[in-house]
Amino acid sequence: MLWNVTQTLLTGLGSTVQIFFLTLLFALPLGLLIAFGTMTKFTPVRWLCNTLVWIVRGTPLMLQLIGFFYIPGIIGHNIWPSGDTGRMMATVVAFSLNYACYFSVIYRGGIQSVPVGQREAGQVLGMTKSQIFFKITLMQMIKRILPPMSNEIITLVKDTSLARIIAVYELTFTGYSFMKSSGLVWPLFYTGVFYLLFVGILTIFFNFLERKLDYFR
Repeated sequence: MLWNVTQTLLTGLGSTVQIFFLTLLFALPLGLLIAFGTMTKFTPVRWLCNTLVWIVRGTPLMLQLIGFFYIPGIIGHNIWPSGDTGRMMATVVAFSLNYACYFSVIYRGGIQSVPVGQREAGQVLGMTKSQIFFKITLMQMIKRILPPMSNEIITLVKDTSLARIIAVYELTFTGYSFMKSSGLVWPLFYTGVFYLLFVGILTIFFNFLERKLDYFR
């Protein structure tokens, strides 16, 4: 029984890992773009980005997920493919936008924490704005944002369980399915072992990165 449950949960874990990495793939660069948008001097773009961040941070992720998946169909313009593919796509889009907005706040804090004098020194040396960003600001920003960013990424691992709201066959969904089919409760709690292992691997990875970036201290 334990082996059969483990095999089933591993299938759900595969979907959880897929949601996790696809969300990071889109949310990390999108968050940086939104961060630049909130800092730009062009008022309409700054207003739009700040409003987007305000809405996303002010509403539950579960509600956003339900909205992204169901509202297009309700208004008669369903944009998602049928079946599991459409559910997974809606999940990744909702998660990516949500975490991009949270990442944007962390990015903005990291960029603004780099002393202005260092950027001015780059200008004195004749460096372009892109050179100043990539050679002066970026690496120091990464060092500063790594702890809060790692915290958000670890939170993402656990938030993937919300995907079951729209019937995505992820880790928690597989554990819960045993309650409905066999009346077994322990497989649902057994999923915690997989989450702990996943988070443990990420924690080791981020600790390694922090040690590598110690030379900025």
